[in-house]
Amino acid sequence: MTEPTLHDVACNDAQGGHRMAYWQWGDAHSAHVVVCVHGLTRQGRDFDVLAQAIVARAGGDVRVVCPDVVGRGRSDWLRDPAFYQVPVYAVDMVALIAQLHGEHPIDTLDYVGTSMGGLIGFVLAGHKELPLPRPIRRFVANDVGPTVEPAAIQRIGAYVGKSGQFPSVQAAADAMWALSTTFGPHTPEQWRALSQHMVVPASERSADGAAKTSSAGPVGEGAWVLHYDPAIGVPLRAITPEIAAQGGAVMWSLYDAIEARTLLTRGAASDLLSPETAAAMTQRGPRATLVEFEGVGHAPTFVDPAQVAVVTNFLFD
Repeated sequence: MTEPTLHDVACNDAQGGHRMAYWQWGDAHSAHVVVCVHGLTRQGRDFDVLAQAIVARAGGDVRVVCPDVVGRGRSDWLRDPAFYQVPVYAVDMVALIAQLHGEHPIDTLDYVGTSMGGLIGFVLAGHKELPLPRPIRRFVANDVGPTVEPAAIQRIGAYVGKSGQFPSVQAAADAMWALSTTFGPHTPEQWRALSQHMVVPASERSADGAAKTSSAGPVGEGAWVLHYDPAIGVPLRAITPEIAAQGGAVMWSLYDAIEARTLLTRGAASDLLSPETAAAMTQRGPRATLVEFEGVGHAPTFVDPAQVAVVTNFLFD
């Protein structure tokens, strides 16, 4: 299986609802589901390499689901950008998992979350009142903790939603690389593969922001724009030190309630997940196992075979 299938789930909100797209790999009838959720400006195709490795490791008996969080990729854009917040995203994931369970019952539920996806995972794994069909069994938090470093928030907020248009996919890839060197070494082919799903032809953007390209991804050249709502950065830029402290306290309480076996992966040079926060996560709550990747900042992409092996070994050992 070299390409995933594209699906969607209807999600409720205060403004009439929205649609969240998701990419599915593996056996749609498998009782073992692995949900992989991306970072702030990314989308579900970030996990292509990892998803295929998970399927291979499971001998095909797994369903890997990689959503495009609302406002990104093939999902709708929200009418009010103030709702681009982790609680909204977590409710959407509950709806997604409920739909998956309704299609084919889930016996084993695992979760992989990068950066923002990890924060969403803290809610899903730590909030005991959420109506999940199964508790999360194994949880991978990729380069994120309950405390997020203010400098990283400022760095990311400085560029989110300010990219404009690009004359080609390669030009977009080059511009994204200038902002993403902390992802660590990638070959040109690896970076092109990660980048091609991050853009969409400007002419094929619908009025609400959802793309109308084929499931094979954008092809050809022309005017290209990044595949997310520029307004996703609005709540981020509104974060004050006081709001950050309050949010961190809530996230620590959720983290401390997690019972899933937890793996914490960290770029050794990360500016978002500090060594002190990572160390604390190994000592409290689920007492995460920490694995650091040298030569990488925020955040590991799970493209490198060594990074992929860490995750697949954790999920299947």
